[in-house]
Amino acid sequence: MNPCIVPTIPFNDEEWKIQHKRYVAEAKTQDPNVILIGASIIQLIQCYPIWNDKFVPLNSLNFGICGDRTQDVLWRVQNGILDHITPKVCILNVGSNNVDNTPVEISEGILAIVGEIQSKLPDCYIIIIGILPRGPYPNPLRILGTQVNEIVGEKVKSISKVELFKPHLLQPDGTLSQEDAMDYLHPTEIGYRKIFNPIFERVKNILEN
Repeated sequence: MNPCIVPTIPFNDEEWKIQHKRYVAEAKTQDPNVILIGASIIQLIQCYPIWNDKFVPLNSLNFGICGDRTQDVLWRVQNGILDHITPKVCILNVGSNNVDNTPVEISEGILAIVGEIQSKLPDCYIIIIGILPRGPYPNPLRILGTQVNEIVGEKVKSISKVELFKPHLLQPDGTLSQEDAMDYLHPTEIGYRKIFNPIFERVKNILEN
């Protein structure tokens, strides 16, 4: 059995459970146009000005939890965060923390989440943000992420209302600048704008049509 598609609660993590309950409560009292689901890349965008500049005006809810793997996000979308809302767009980024899995396993995990979102929100447009590059130089984890993005990108071509957005953060020589990701993984404000400015324009277009 592929562990990436088995819905999981992180073992003995009370803070995770508290965050999930808070997100379910938010979903019960708000009616967002846009939701963001995923791990730290999603959760931490709220710490930067781009969140208030671009996504708060779109009536967005952020359901990111740092450290989440595909199986954790799958459990969350099956257990409450989507049950009381009808957003028009969902932005999904997950898979970077599945470092012990294969590209096929991770891809299946991402696609399982997409399938679950579609089953609960059939009219919602899903934008998958590909796994971001990590590390200052090329390395095995970057290769893993690239392979996942290639598999997912190919698979979603045949799925209605789903697209993959591949972030462009690398320099021409293949390095990742600290200007874009201070720890060579999590984006800075500059990095977030490089990733999310074009996504924002795409989301606006979807909402207006």
